[in-house]
Amino acid sequence: MSAQNHDLDPVELEILRNQLESVAEEMGQVLIRGAYSPNITERRDCSTALFDADGRMVAQAEHIPVHLGAMPEAVDAVLDHDPEPGDVFVLNDPFAGGTHLPDVTLVSPIAPGTDTDATHADGDHVDPDSAEDTVLGYAVSRAHHADVGGMAPGSMPAGARDIQQEGLRIPPTKLVDGGEIDDGVESLVLANVRNPDERRADLRAQIAANERAEARIADLLADHGDRLLAAFDAVVDYSRERVAAELRDLPDGTYRASDAMEGDGVTDEDIPIEVAVTVDGATVEVDFSGTADQVAGNVNAPLTVAKSAVYFVIRCITDPEIPPNHGCYEPVSVTAPEGSLLNPDPPAAVVGGNVETSQRVTDVVFAALADAAPGRVPAGGQGTMNNVVVGDADFAYYETVGGGAGANPDGDGLSGVQVGMTNTLNTPVEALEAAYPLRVERYALRGDSGGDGRHRGGDGLVRSIRVEFGATVSLLTERRRHAPRGIAGGEDGAVGINRIDGERVPSKVTREVDAGTTVTVETPGGGGHGEPAASRSSAASDDAVDGRGKSDDGND
Repeated sequence: MSAQNHDLDPVELEILRNQLESVAEEMGQVLIRGAYSPNITERRDCSTALFDADGRMVAQAEHIPVHLGAMPEAVDAVLDHDPEPGDVFVLNDPFAGGTHLPDVTLVSPIAPGTDTDATHADGDHVDPDSAEDTVLGYAVSRAHHADVGGMAPGSMPAGARDIQQEGLRIPPTKLVDGGEIDDGVESLVLANVRNPDERRADLRAQIAANERAEARIADLLADHGDRLLAAFDAVVDYSRERVAAELRDLPDGTYRASDAMEGDGVTDEDIPIEVAVTVDGATVEVDFSGTADQVAGNVNAPLTVAKSAVYFVIRCITDPEIPPNHGCYEPVSVTAPEGSLLNPDPPAAVVGGNVETSQRVTDVVFAALADAAPGRVPAGGQGTMNNVVVGDADFAYYETVGGGAGANPDGDGLSGVQVGMTNTLNTPVEALEAAYPLRVERYALRGDSGGDGRHRGGDGLVRSIRVEFGATVSLLTERRRHAPRGIAGGEDGAVGINRIDGERVPSKVTREVDAGTTVTVETPGGGGHGEPAASRSSAASDDAVDGRGKSDDGND
């Protein structure tokens, strides 16, 4: 590591970097262990990170890409409210630092503590100018809450037309003031959600995660003093230099690609996404001009979400060993026209933008860079999170179901996993059935759904759930009409299929169902990479695989 301009030798900087990242990881462990919702404890739909006093991310746990890339916007939004030590701000407003309403973010200032006369391990003393109320940085946790109110249980209604229908919208608000929870703010939030006891517990788990970060940073500060703060700058500079060096290896030029969303929950018409990626030396400009205007349904994505998807792709085509922090993002600029699908104006509905449109942005930016970085771009993955919500007035079950990963130049794609903008786990059957009045009738890999090629795409999953009470079911999915793309001659993966009691239903649907109803989701397979061998190509071309390509009845 280069430690230039920071008076840190490479060994010391590497030690400090790992210590900071371990704090972020420990935050995540506290959150996962302390939460009540299976969505957090089992699926691990949460993320944690550390920021410096200027709102730059300096360390993150390797959690959810769509969370982490958008977190800086949340910290910026909180900084506008002059946070002080002992405060914790809560927010979920997609137009003020959030992504979509179920993702609730807590931001806590970190101060050096009261023991400013402590001696460091190296014999130096803490800087006396580091007063007790000086903010050194911020601890940030973001978790997908299973319900935040709105017109349907789970707060992900397929047909929402404005953000008010999706749930409670929280701008940056002080939840903890001077170390004490504001009962009025907490009561206001809990009065607008289903299962408030679970929501309270999940919020408390996030507070505990942030508090753990404050304690650990205090320990590091006692050991290292101002050299810890120097490390904040040094790790960011190091990552920026490494990413810039990787980008210089790409051929300069402008690379274009297009794709489409399969309707918005209001209509089934395709919604185009277009991108131009310009590589110029050590910088990349990503421009989404030509993308559709914002739509009536809920697949609009705030610009923060589009940025997250772009940052993820850049991370994938550069060295994965580069420490993930603000420095990785500095060489990259992202623009989208105001009022467009990827930069909508309020009160646009956006809950599907975070989970589905983000996946399509990932796909289209990968496609644009396929010629610039051919050895690092995979075939198309399932391209959807396969959101399934079942609930009533008292609870909400939410899950994203894994599918096939795209093959890459060196090997087959994984089967039954999340790809792209999320890396959550699939809920274990035992945990699902213990927590909810649901029964899993089938849970299996969807054989031969991955595209053939020199390297095959991963297979999707089949998940069938019997609902044992009258409930509302919401499905928010993609790749039910347009298959995940193969690359370099590889074949496309199979499209997904949604069924309610055997009836094929659209990719985005909300329905009231009776007790005994079975909801089945067959998730897409990943695309293949490279020309398939002749013997495998003929075997893969038979018609036994249900759902490969567009359905014969035209129904998505």
